[in-house]
Amino acid sequence: MAAQFTVAAPRRARNLAESVVTFVKEQIAADALKPGDKLPTESELMVGLGVSRTVVREGISRLQASEVIETRHGIGSFVLEPRREKLGIEMVPATTLRDVLSVLELRISLETESAGLAAQRAKPEDLARMRQALNAIEQTSRMGGDSVAADLQFHISVAKATGNRYFVDILTQMGSALIPRNRIDSAGIAHSDPKAYVALVNLEHESILDAISRHDAEGARAAMRMHLSNSRERLRRANELTEAKT
Repeated sequence: MAAQFTVAAPRRARNLAESVVTFVKEQIAADALKPGDKLPTESELMVGLGVSRTVVREGISRLQASEVIETRHGIGSFVLEPRREKLGIEMVPATTLRDVLSVLELRISLETESAGLAAQRAKPEDLARMRQALNAIEQTSRMGGDSVAADLQFHISVAKATGNRYFVDILTQMGSALIPRNRIDSAGIAHSDPKAYVALVNLEHESILDAISRHDAEGARAAMRMHLSNSRERLRRANELTEAKT
């Protein structure tokens, strides 16, 4: 369905076609146009912006080229979901214990602040996503399955609650390399029962969620830092014991 809003004169632009592009992008930035919304017709844009049909079509063409909109012949033009650019970071798979410890160091710096911002900004739907991820971890563990995907989803859910898409982008791009159990049998190295290991990790997750639910930013930072630091230390100590035996 077409979005309902009042067409207003655009800011000064480099040329007339660019004024159409600027107007549409400003409407999107202001949430007057959302992904899936239909743009005003050519005639409405012509009248509202005081430009010719040729100018409107050139502006629409530029918006199509930059993947801001798509035009469905005979129906109209519609706003697309924003395109996500990669951050230019190439993640080398964490295949050794040393790699995993290095990834954990990176995560501590990144996700500690992510948790603090999440505590300040989380909405009910964000908290529901985190709870769903923790429930999935517990359920998968009870069934003897691999909880890596659900674990990653919990951390990405925390990032989503920040409202800052770059936290989400970088965690998503890192993917399952974030979760040590996907690369190394962490429980085995630590001489732990796998279910008991996951239960311990999930207690730490619960502390993070509890602080975020209370909108306790410092508590959330502390809980996330402790969780990731504990993971690092468990693996580091286990590695030292393994090396001492060889």
